[in-house]
Amino acid sequence: MTEVEARLENPGGNMAEGAPAGQLVTVTVDGVEKRVPRGTYIVSVFKQLVGIDASRELDEIVHGEFVPLNDSATIEIEHHEKFVSHVRTGASS
Repeated sequence: MTEVEARLENPGGNMAEGAPAGQLVTVTVDGVEKRVPRGTYIVSVFKQLVGIDASRELDEIVHGEFVPLNDSATIEIEHHEKFVSHVRTGASS
């Protein structure tokens, strides 16, 4: 069972630390509202949960600013967070 499948079967669990989480909340991803369990997520797991391909980057929109999220970082989902995904950018050598 993947972490995402485990989360869907046990929405009260916390994927990052195993602590209890709250009820379903609404977040917006690429302009589409999604219902997810409140709690702490590893960004890569959150991307799977909301249907974002692992090859894409995810930014959180905070006070109108785009904040890049590292796939291995954790994020706190509380309510009404907004995210946008995009093709990864990188420097060429």
